[in-house]
Amino acid sequence: MNSYENTRSQSSINEPRCNHPRNSPASIFASWASTVLRSRCPHLCDSFVGYSCASDDLPHTIHYHGGVALSSASHLSVSYQAVAFCAKPSGKPDSYLTYVLYADEISYNSQSGDATAEGHVVLDGGPNDEHIEASRGRYNIHSQTGHFESVVGTIGLRFRGTRSILTSSNPFAFTGKIVEKTGPDHYLVYDGTVTTCELPHPKWKFSAHKVVVDVGGNAKIYRSTFRIKGVPVFYFPFATHPVERQARHSGFLIPNFGNSSRKGYIVGQSAYWDINRSMDATLGAEYYSIRGWGQRGELRVRPSETSFLDLNYLGVLDRGIGFPPVKQGGENARLNAEGLFGHFRGVANLDYLSSFVFRLAFNEIYSQAVNSEVKSEAFLSNTSHGFSYNASSERYQNFESTQNGDVITILHAPSLEISGVDHALGHSPFYWSFDAAAEGLSRSEPSFRTAPLLGRLDINPTLSLPIFFHDWSIRPELSVRDTFYTQQLVPSSTIGIAADNPINRKTLGASVELRPPPLSHIFSRELLGRKFKHVIEPRFVYNVVTGVDNFGSILRFDERDILSNTNEVEYAVINRLYAKRTSGKAEDCGPQGMPSLAIGAVQQQAAVPWERVAAAENEPCETGPQVREVVTWKLAQKYFLDPNFGGALLSGQRNVFTTTADFTGLAFVTDARHLSPITSRLRIQTNARTDAEWDLDYDFKKGRINGSTTFLNYHFGPFTLGGGDAFLRLLGGPTSTTPAQSFNQFRVLLGYGYANKPGLSGAGSFGFDAEAGFLQYSSVQTSYNWDCCGVSLEYRRFALGSVRNENQFRFVFSLANVAAIGNLRRQERLF
Repeated sequence: MNSYENTRSQSSINEPRCNHPRNSPASIFASWASTVLRSRCPHLCDSFVGYSCASDDLPHTIHYHGGVALSSASHLSVSYQAVAFCAKPSGKPDSYLTYVLYADEISYNSQSGDATAEGHVVLDGGPNDEHIEASRGRYNIHSQTGHFESVVGTIGLRFRGTRSILTSSNPFAFTGKIVEKTGPDHYLVYDGTVTTCELPHPKWKFSAHKVVVDVGGNAKIYRSTFRIKGVPVFYFPFATHPVERQARHSGFLIPNFGNSSRKGYIVGQSAYWDINRSMDATLGAEYYSIRGWGQRGELRVRPSETSFLDLNYLGVLDRGIGFPPVKQGGENARLNAEGLFGHFRGVANLDYLSSFVFRLAFNEIYSQAVNSEVKSEAFLSNTSHGFSYNASSERYQNFESTQNGDVITILHAPSLEISGVDHALGHSPFYWSFDAAAEGLSRSEPSFRTAPLLGRLDINPTLSLPIFFHDWSIRPELSVRDTFYTQQLVPSSTIGIAADNPINRKTLGASVELRPPPLSHIFSRELLGRKFKHVIEPRFVYNVVTGVDNFGSILRFDERDILSNTNEVEYAVINRLYAKRTSGKAEDCGPQGMPSLAIGAVQQQAAVPWERVAAAENEPCETGPQVREVVTWKLAQKYFLDPNFGGALLSGQRNVFTTTADFTGLAFVTDARHLSPITSRLRIQTNARTDAEWDLDYDFKKGRINGSTTFLNYHFGPFTLGGGDAFLRLLGGPTSTTPAQSFNQFRVLLGYGYANKPGLSGAGSFGFDAEAGFLQYSSVQTSYNWDCCGVSLEYRRFALGSVRNENQFRFVFSLANVAAIGNLRRQERLF
């Protein structure tokens, strides 16, 4: 026995042996040796360090020597408690990786590289932070192969004392009676389990006789039983588990199950196809015991960082429901694509819907199910030096009812547009801009149809002269417009007919915008640690358009076609209330609870459809004085000097002109009038967690509210509250026989918890139709998340008239970075 062995033997009698590796001096040595070896590895490739356990927290009796360290060449077999070594990964001759093998006792042969370990064996390190604990094992540091017994292992976790640090987005844990390491990145696990949960008591696991683990790839699991809390749930002849997040492999996904009062029992199966590194597809089918078969699929393409394509398909072969059976099946296909083509940006958003009844009956998202519009658009666009060049094609459909064929279809194909923002006219104070378009158009509806493709040419140059005098701003503007159509409308008792007679519309327009200096006042008294400033901004606009003497003969396709004569004055006042924090204390302004759960808020969209939007973190605001616009209130009204709009007005029915549509989105003209309704737009946002808004259109002439939209969202701690009311009074349609209608709907949102954190969370969404007097939609979801999985349960109800009266019970059990079992899809959840 050499001198080092004698030292170890003496200390092992008088000093405590190493405890569990994570808490022992050997663990401290492992971290220390890794740091030393990383700096020495370029000169000590395939070398190692030996360490004798002692009561001191720092390693001692450490030796280095060339390729094989710690002993003279004459001694080939030495016993240690830890061996640290570095190795070159395959394919990377200039890189070195640190490993540490430590145990109660290790016998090492420096000639063969074999190490035999007994008691509390741990192998730790490597590029993927592999960590294996075993009762005994054999390991060869040259070939990086070995045999271990009674194993608990992890990949993607780095241990520091009692703490574990996540070093991979896909941590992986496994156990086994026997584990063989057959190569640097390859393991064979026998009679073991795999999971992403924390050991030794995982929430779920796959139990299998054999598991083949490719580090950086997938774990192949043969003849496994999926268990939740130790209870067998499902048997898989073959399954895969990702050991690296980027790994994708073709195969069948976990089946889904569900129940619905209109569809019956639901069972589905999907398959995933990894076509290549930038393209994949998912194809699936569902069987509804009451209705029939459903098919769905998605194709995703990501050819470059600046381009993508996403194609979704949903179809149902419906047997019908009721007596006699009423079939509501159909198809819905959506294509979203974007890319760069030279200096042009290309975008395509195409939507095909076979019938509105199909969307009402089978779409699982309420806002989409009740949307009667179908929009498709594809365009190429380039903007440079203040000019915009666009080529596009667009189709718009609006389903007027659930009756087949009761749909308005408007087509723009093709459309060529060019426009320019204000440019200085030489060295003069004048500015010029323009807008021009050449388009092919078509429109069809049950009682009306134009030619399959008619032409329209629209040219609109403008000249303006901005004038600034002290704090006053005046902008006079002059415009001419010439619009040519290859067809015109011949009025009749209904809509009319489209005749093949060209028509030309020439107009002259002038406007003057006056903005006086704003009035402001700073309040001297502080309130809630803030100082307040009130600003009043008045605005006046005079506008006149003349030359439209053929308004009734113009076909309607979009906003270019509703230009009428007008002589009007618009006056508006904007009140702004600013609050400035005087305290230097940081304000917690990050989102809490469920920030995405809100009424009236525009949902943030990812640049690529299938990518998730990164959640904002709760971070304190910057310290120091801060200014926030807490209240914004705009009041506006128009006075029409020409109450008949140059003869374009048709009494007794709804009229829509450019001047009225630009002022408010609600039609209000049914007869001659001087005053428009007054519009009020009020928004209150005292902090990042509170948002309230009230939009009101009040008609003084009729003495009634035309439209009112109110919502309030409040987030505090884990709680989320939201409420809203939308009231709309629709005037009669394009004919005097079309009756007026009113809509009044309430919406309530309640939420508790954090969507992506462990623990209990829940939310409810309710929509009440006050006109019909019933609950039109409701959804209640509760979830519980653990460290590696989560379960969500949802009850959802649709009450959409005779088309759909359905109760749904859905669930999903999500395994972190692995799969989801159930039929509650991520894009359909409340949170």
